[in-house]
Amino acid sequence: MERRETHDRGTSPGQPGTIKPFQGGGGGVADAMMSNPEPGLPLLPGTSCADPTKTDFHRSQTLNYSHGYAMARRPTVGIGGDRLQVNQLSQADLDELANKAPLLTYGEPKQAAPPEFIPAHVAFDKKVLKFDAYFQEDVSMSTEEHYRIRQVHIYYYLEDDSMSVIEPLVENSGIPQGKLIKRQRLPKNDQGDHYHWKDLNRGINITIYGKTFHIVECDGFTKEFLESQGIELNPPGKMALDPYTELRKRPLHQYVTPSDFDQLKQFLTFDKQVLRFYAIWDDTDSMFGECRKYIIHYYLMDDTVEIREIHERNDGRDPFPVLMNRQRMPKILVNSKDFPKCVLEISDQEVLEWYTAKDFIVGKPLTILGRTFFIYDCDPFTRHYFKEKFGFSDLPSIDVRKKEQPPVKQVMER
Repeated sequence: MERRETHDRGTSPGQPGTIKPFQGGGGGVADAMMSNPEPGLPLLPGTSCADPTKTDFHRSQTLNYSHGYAMARRPTVGIGGDRLQVNQLSQADLDELANKAPLLTYGEPKQAAPPEFIPAHVAFDKKVLKFDAYFQEDVSMSTEEHYRIRQVHIYYYLEDDSMSVIEPLVENSGIPQGKLIKRQRLPKNDQGDHYHWKDLNRGINITIYGKTFHIVECDGFTKEFLESQGIELNPPGKMALDPYTELRKRPLHQYVTPSDFDQLKQFLTFDKQVLRFYAIWDDTDSMFGECRKYIIHYYLMDDTVEIREIHERNDGRDPFPVLMNRQRMPKILVNSKDFPKCVLEISDQEVLEWYTAKDFIVGKPLTILGRTFFIYDCDPFTRHYFKEKFGFSDLPSIDVRKKEQPPVKQVMER
């Protein structure tokens, strides 16, 4: 192609002008041929090849009228019919348009206010998780037991994540019980972590200060709380029992043949039922002796006897109400001659027969501990008991009052 050099009109003949390439009539085709140069070739005439399939080199129309309104639209193809990727929507834009809800007339709705902040010590006040557990304690200084099972309750306080271990009191256990570990945050490991309620579950072992506790069960509130937090509870276990405690619950082996007489039945049947007899002790045969009145009580619940003295006004005696304390009275001893009279306690081996209710009969004398008492009357309950038990329908009532002697006539001598 021929190139010519021309000078601009504004330059003088002595000054060099700007050299511009000359473009002939076929400049548009040349530009089209140079629009797509081959890769690796210099951008020079003759080194580029035109695409024969591209025939439209005009710009796309972006203005249009719809129902009388001017509407703008984005061009989809460029010069030469190539599809434009710049004006196309991406997949993210399409997803946003598909999921975006239409706005209201006055813009987006206002977001609701965040809920009021409630601190943990207020939200979880007086809310405690309770777990039933036990631990095994070695016993080295006993021949009857080698280990001991101690049942405890583990409490977890939600307000401050503290824990406490309390052992229920067992009567006559002989070991200190109650609060084993006071309320505090318990360390979980050597890294400084503490136990959390997420670490507690049924059927697991936890170690607290060197003691291993096995959790077997929890209460209803604890179960409901853990399930609401998405924790799956293990099946409940069985509480272990202390072998020595169970051994003590067994009845001791008795080598004495039990009697047919049921003392417990007698106690429950005749409780608070007492026979009352009125008696006198006549000691007028001795020097300074007198006739004194007494009340004899016979307790049906355990066959014991009590003797009480009746005091009269201005009798000149100390007001001792009881002559003999309540006790069982021996009737026949094994050997009354050799048996000492002053003993601390009389057992069944020294007594052949004890006094019973049928020995106290109205109108007959009765010797108790060396004193002979004469029974002259009884109360209505005693009369009814003798009638139902022994068939005595009419017990007499004897008058033991002293008869006044007739006055002695005094004769005066003249």
